[in-house]
Amino acid sequence: MKHIHHQWRVTKYNPTFRDEHGQYTLIEEWTSPFDIEETFDGNELKQEDYLRVEEAYIDSAIAFMEESGIQSVRVLGLEGSITEEDRASFLYESEFEGVVLKEDSLVDLGALRWIMKMVLRDFIWCQLYDGDRFFIHLGTDYYMYIGSHVNCPAAIEWSATHGLFVESEPSPYGISEEDAIWEIGWNDLDSESKILVGKEDVTGIPLDECRRIFRLSVGHPVTGAFEIPVAEKDFFQRFLEHEMDFDLYEYRFWGGH
Repeated sequence: MKHIHHQWRVTKYNPTFRDEHGQYTLIEEWTSPFDIEETFDGNELKQEDYLRVEEAYIDSAIAFMEESGIQSVRVLGLEGSITEEDRASFLYESEFEGVVLKEDSLVDLGALRWIMKMVLRDFIWCQLYDGDRFFIHLGTDYYMYIGSHVNCPAAIEWSATHGLFVESEPSPYGISEEDAIWEIGWNDLDSESKILVGKEDVTGIPLDECRRIFRLSVGHPVTGAFEIPVAEKDFFQRFLEHEMDFDLYEYRFWGGH
């Protein structure tokens, strides 16, 4: 995804208020939906104001998708799941129950809107991408990064007329296979916390075989965490000094940076 030529930072933050180092420090602004009813620069963030900005982010991302000729994206690096505490939140919507959340699942424009809401409201986290043609990265502090294989002047103009600022800026969340590192970690089998008790870097592992084992699409970069099935012990053991023992440990393959 780092090879995608056109990349933008799309946010509600006016670059006029950045300091000489590019840090947004010259004015106080909200950075999370959990700031609703808090006061920033003398103004209370009301729920309807938050929802208006949230909708602009989502519509902006869809505008970039459509101008890029993209009809669907895949889920990458899915983290988190809906909890009972989430369901009790005033930000929770019943429509979230119908959203299929699965690593590498294909998402159309209709489902994309709900998934972006869930990410922006901090219920889950994931990236959304279409190979080396397009991505949407929703980062911390309400930062959004979009990448496309084509320039998107109409989407940029739409965003600007709806209160967003579009700056040419590479995504800090992008990663290519060439830059990724790979690890195998393990935790005690009876551990509820799943805290790793050991890990090793691995090199030379064939990613196409990993995609087959973890049932990932051809374009998936194999980043994120994946549980290693006991049936694949012999394959992964070839890349480890540690002697794998599935009677004692659970094993996970991890790719990232």
